[in-house]
Amino acid sequence: MINQDDVTHRAPAPVSAARNIEEVLQLERNALDRRSRMEYVSDLVVTYAGQLGFLIFHVIWFASWIAWNRFASWRFDPFPYQALTTAVSLEAIFLSIFILRSQNRSSKRSDERSHLDLQINLLAEYEATKMLGMLRALCAYHHLIEADDPEVAELSERTDPATLAKEIETKFDDASPLPEAEGRGNPA
Repeated sequence: MINQDDVTHRAPAPVSAARNIEEVLQLERNALDRRSRMEYVSDLVVTYAGQLGFLIFHVIWFASWIAWNRFASWRFDPFPYQALTTAVSLEAIFLSIFILRSQNRSSKRSDERSHLDLQINLLAEYEATKMLGMLRALCAYHHLIEADDPEVAELSERTDPATLAKEIETKFDDASPLPEAEGRGNPA
């Protein structure tokens, strides 16, 4: 069981983690600042439309509209409520457009993050490969048997991302339970 004192009195994050968090937050702030006015409006509409208040507003609106046109002496939209249907349809069209624009921007931002992750991972792999090479050289200099370890020798070689991507693609194609797409076959 977690003690409440442990949760509230945790040590602060290490300086390097705090710096990384601040850098990521700054990247996100910059991405938000780069939004066009239309993207900002789309995000605002989508955020509002996703809240409980939006649902409650519509329930009250629809119930009031239907009740008025069913029980009032003056009915501006009698059953089958064509004006209500038109208004709701137009709202759905515009809301769909705002949602799609917001999702497109979000997808683009996600792609940017993925590219950044890939670049950082490739750099980290390159750095690790260089360090393993230097460690192997040190081990060889000191006549240690680890210098001749075949696994370390293999890991000391630079990884080719294109080769790995092709290997993954081949393995996924072979393991796919779905039929091949038309015009696309496995390379022989």
